[in-house]
Amino acid sequence: MSSTRRLFGLDRSGPKPRETRRGQPLHPLTIPNLVGYARLAGIPVFLYLALGSDDGRTAAASILFLAISAADYLDGFLARATGQYSRMGALLDPVVDRLTILAGIVVTWKFELLPRWALAVLAVREVITLVLAQLALRRGVDLEINWVGRWSVWLTMGGIFLALTTDAWIGPAMFLVGLVGSLLASALYIKAGLSEARSS
Repeated sequence: MSSTRRLFGLDRSGPKPRETRRGQPLHPLTIPNLVGYARLAGIPVFLYLALGSDDGRTAAASILFLAISAADYLDGFLARATGQYSRMGALLDPVVDRLTILAGIVVTWKFELLPRWALAVLAVREVITLVLAQLALRRGVDLEINWVGRWSVWLTMGGIFLALTTDAWIGPAMFLVGLVGSLLASALYIKAGLSEARSS
């Protein structure tokens, strides 16, 4: 039962796999990383399809955004199922998540599919997160992804996807909950990063 929970990402207790930690080889060519590269390659295609539409709501762009977002879970599942953990995967996954959300922000901002003030706040948060992650890496600090951050990513991506497909209230509502969670996650990351930097 415990191994099944770990396989599906429900049990993330214990230390991170050794292969993902600082100082380990990148090992870029793994099955999970190929999924990550495909996600990354899909982002400009999504932007091209969505921005070239009349209202940002095209089936192709929406389905592609959903696929890029859902594959965030797929690459982690494949890493656990195959044991192909890697330092590249640990570095690549959060960057692709940030870029996916930023791409969604660009589209929903242009067509006013979500409140622009909330999009602006999240855009600033995502850029700051990318910058702080790079600074942390340069200082040798690895930030542990917390549950608040994981759920917030899913809620944010889900809210953007719904906004790309419907005018219903559920999209903005999910997005705003994800935004609040993302800001809380950022505060927790900063606190953890400062604590690790002091102890190292």
